[in-house]
Amino acid sequence: MRSLLFNIAYWTISGIYAVLCAILALIPGRFALMHGLRSYCRLTVHLMRWICGIRVEVRGTPPKDRPVIIGAKHQSWGDGIVMMAKCGDVNFVCGDHMLKFPLIGWVLKRCGAIVLSNRGGAAAQKSLMAGVERSQGEGRPRPVLIYPEGHLTPVGTGMRYRSGVWRLSRALDRPIVPVATNLGQCWPQQNWTKFPGTAVVEFLEPIAPGENRDAVLAELETRVETRSRALEAEFAPLTEPSQSRCRPAQACA
Repeated sequence: MRSLLFNIAYWTISGIYAVLCAILALIPGRFALMHGLRSYCRLTVHLMRWICGIRVEVRGTPPKDRPVIIGAKHQSWGDGIVMMAKCGDVNFVCGDHMLKFPLIGWVLKRCGAIVLSNRGGAAAQKSLMAGVERSQGEGRPRPVLIYPEGHLTPVGTGMRYRSGVWRLSRALDRPIVPVATNLGQCWPQQNWTKFPGTAVVEFLEPIAPGENRDAVLAELETRVETRSRALEAEFAPLTEPSQSRCRPAQACA
């Protein structure tokens, strides 16, 4: 029942904020629009806690207002929402599939998002570098969020880390802040059902920009995947009903 209530509330406010943010996007500059987007994300995080019993815990220091690349684990539709709620004015990289949602393309363009071609290869690199040029033209540098795997992954698994995060780091001359999480234990990928418990977002020590692509990607993948597995083990599914950690056997359905 709680999953049903959450999803009704989530998609209702998503529709309302889509219209609101499209209107805010008409205002010159990014301040009003980003305030609206962060308000939406913070409200969603509160709904996760109030309705589904998902408590978000932040470990490490979120890189607010710092010129860094955030290379984060991606195992939940809620990842980006939580990151924006906790990191303030953050730019982000997303696939062009997001443009299929009504009003979203306009909002993404106005907030300066880096939209990659889902065709991959040269098309993706071209759109990435176009986004880099826009980022360099911003008056005040802000963190850029990217999910190196490029896709949502089930808890306990991972995919090959793509080179986009390294290209961003090199082009903008910014360190990469690795981010581990276990949010997928509470909000798995794009699943309807949610599970009560503690979802941790952990900011790790930065990785300096480097010329060796393979070495940087290997270091990033090792740090993120190792800590994500540790968080998943720390909040592993429990069979004891009285304990409030993420437990798929006792979903909020």
